[in-house]
Amino acid sequence: MCRPDVTIHEKRFLRGPNLHSATPCLMILLEGGPAVTDGIRTRLLAMLPGLAPLSAPSGAQLVDGTLLLEWVEPLVMELQRLAGAPGQFSRTLMVPARPHARRVICAYACEPVAGAALTAALDLLGALSGAQAHDSAQDIDAVIAALREVAEDHAIGTSTDAVLAAAHRRGIPSIRLQEDANLFQLGWGARQRRLQATITGATSSIAASIASDKQLTKTLLEQAGVPVPAGSTVTSVEEAQRAALRLGGLVAVKPLDANQGKGVTTMCAGPDEVARAYGHARRYSRQVIVERHFAGRDYRVLVTGKKVAAASWRRPPHVIADGVSTIRELVELENRNPARGDGHTNILTKIPLDDIAEGVLARQGYGWDAVPPAGMTLELRGNANLSTGGTAEDVTDLLPEETRATCVRAARTVGLDVAGIDIVCEDISRTMREQNGGIIEVNAAPGIRMHQYPSRGKARDAGDAIVEALFGASDGRIPLVAVTGTNGKTTTSLLIAHCAREAGLATGVTTTEGIYIDGQLTAAGDCTGYHSARSILSSPDVEFAVLETARGGILKRGLGFDRCDVAVVLNVSVDHLGLDGIETVGELARVKAVVAQRASGAVVLNAEDEHCVAMAARLADGVEVIYFSLDADNPVLLRHLQRGGRGVYLQDTALVLADSKRHQALLDVHAMPVSLGGCSRFNIANALAAAAALAAAGFGRPEIAAGLSSFVSDNKHNPLRSNVFDVDGVTVIVDYAHNAAAYAAVAETARAMTRGRVVGVVATPGDRRDVDIVNMGRVCGAGFDELVVFEVLNRGRPDGQTAALLARGARRTRMERRHVRVELDLYEALRRGLALCRRGDVLVYASATSVLDLAEALRPTRSEIAQRIEADAI
Repeated sequence: MCRPDVTIHEKRFLRGPNLHSATPCLMILLEGGPAVTDGIRTRLLAMLPGLAPLSAPSGAQLVDGTLLLEWVEPLVMELQRLAGAPGQFSRTLMVPARPHARRVICAYACEPVAGAALTAALDLLGALSGAQAHDSAQDIDAVIAALREVAEDHAIGTSTDAVLAAAHRRGIPSIRLQEDANLFQLGWGARQRRLQATITGATSSIAASIASDKQLTKTLLEQAGVPVPAGSTVTSVEEAQRAALRLGGLVAVKPLDANQGKGVTTMCAGPDEVARAYGHARRYSRQVIVERHFAGRDYRVLVTGKKVAAASWRRPPHVIADGVSTIRELVELENRNPARGDGHTNILTKIPLDDIAEGVLARQGYGWDAVPPAGMTLELRGNANLSTGGTAEDVTDLLPEETRATCVRAARTVGLDVAGIDIVCEDISRTMREQNGGIIEVNAAPGIRMHQYPSRGKARDAGDAIVEALFGASDGRIPLVAVTGTNGKTTTSLLIAHCAREAGLATGVTTTEGIYIDGQLTAAGDCTGYHSARSILSSPDVEFAVLETARGGILKRGLGFDRCDVAVVLNVSVDHLGLDGIETVGELARVKAVVAQRASGAVVLNAEDEHCVAMAARLADGVEVIYFSLDADNPVLLRHLQRGGRGVYLQDTALVLADSKRHQALLDVHAMPVSLGGCSRFNIANALAAAAALAAAGFGRPEIAAGLSSFVSDNKHNPLRSNVFDVDGVTVIVDYAHNAAAYAAVAETARAMTRGRVVGVVATPGDRRDVDIVNMGRVCGAGFDELVVFEVLNRGRPDGQTAALLARGARRTRMERRHVRVELDLYEALRRGLALCRRGDVLVYASATSVLDLAEALRPTRSEIAQRIEADAI
């Protein structure tokens, strides 16, 4: 198909909580395209009548003259519904100053289906508005069929889905480890468990291997005093016939190592039937078991951990004659039951019309085209596995204690934590030894559809029983602190993680500089988004997680967690405006608030920042607010304390943890290396926030004080965050500052560290708006005595343009023109800045990307200092 004249500027799968929703959604920024005409509308509704009434799910009216791209939302939602993977909400948003652009939000249940539905929607709109409009109707069935195939390829199995649902009801988080497989992680970090179908991470490969060898299983069970049928393993038809003759009576023939009832034939009488059964079993295994047939009903008992969770009477697939229809027609009618599907995709499985079923019918004296008397029950399988069309009736309450104990012993003998025990006996309410019954198989990865959705009897939450065995009363979560804000995120995150590690916990922390697990850098780079958070939460070593959570990660993928124990919002100021649809500081605050709104325990907010204070009114019920402030007399803080809340503030030079009753000093700022002798007020603010978060997470005052007093903000422990070096008597501060608020803070720190002059070597990324770059220059002009402007990360701007804007802003302040210099090359800029310094001065190298750049700039004239800086950087 063709595409409409629509441009896709952005397409993002927001997998975690995001600006639009707490659940996954697809966000597309579209622009252009024609208006809808009556002909397009009529043809579209003829093909997809589910689109009526003429409005999008969000309520937008779809009438003539509406932009064609406004139909993308309802089309994507309807196509997902028809594929069997419906989303729960959608909306289409106007884009400021772009009348022909729309931001479309569509929730999804399955990401691949949503992506395919978007492609199909655009193709369909293109066809309707183009020359191929007459072909669209005949294509729509193929489109829907293809989408259903995508949904089926990525569907979660019924048993797995039951376990996941039970986990989610208990608040246990899950992560799908493979998009096209039923392999999941339940829980986080050191408390995680893994699940594939009903095999758990606690299921040993040895136990699963034993269970797959039916003869070995029988041998072990017999040794453990568990009743099992007599029998032997054979490798030829002749051996099978001799084994059956020795056993006498009816026998069962089954593959040695198959599952789900594949290749099993029961009630074999005579050499010919044994030969046919052997041939059938041989398709699934090189070795075949011939064993005595236990008379009676087929039961499945589910063992989870050390207890019986459920039991079912499994009935072979069957139909009941109506006196009119042939048996084939009866089966086909039953297979149209909405509860039946292919494989394990539904509550029941379709009944196969195959040679085995034909043979079972023949023993009853019928063929496919026979019309039996009304009311007659006709079985279509010798076994009762749900995977071959069987049904189940719950009998859990009928099991005697002895039978329960025997089933648990059987599972433990094999070594399985979750097991399906197959019993054949006449009456499950009596013990097996009373009636010559026994256990015929022990299954790893047992299906639990029969227990969750029995055809008759009480439904048993088998999924919850498995979760109970895995987690007990735990929710599988490790403590998680999420840190956001415009400035200070990395330092605050590392401070919190350092304190937790000093208290004896194995920590995982994500920052702008990388991922650290228990103090070791495991990945370098900007790691503040979705995938980095998942990396920490998937690590089995992590006992305490601290996740720096940046604006970009929230907008591009959403959060990497569903909720956190403690959220920290440090500040909100101008940065990255004009990117990703965020135009104002208020809109930026809404992005940061996504983190605060996912807190379940406490939110730490800056009492001096109006945007942070406003977030307190939009938190979940029961979430505690803890304010921090550099001003002990801040009115927001004082009112909060008077109302019984908690806060952390700076009183003279002491960090104080307070509530309505007690104000207790934690430590003096001079005891914190990160404060740079009390000069770095912004790092003191970061320490206040860290202390508040730690208090919210349950750490005591001694643990908090010990951690804050031992954290060093050098290149090894906190790269590019106020790293201080001495260059021939000149103090050089290397810092990541790249926005106006950060420049003001680092300039204030530098001024407090010297009675001499403060020289700035500054830059900013080129993707900021002109007005913001000029304002940064104005801040730098006010904060520094001398300024050298260089360029880094121009991001599409021509060389010299970003530096010229910074210089223009600086020259609009009291700083004279001669004190503002432009040197685009970083190394030359650093050398020029150092040449302007005298002993005792402070030079700030800001918007830094590596301390090694400082070493490289010094190498030609100060090689010894360059080598020392390099050594410190390793």
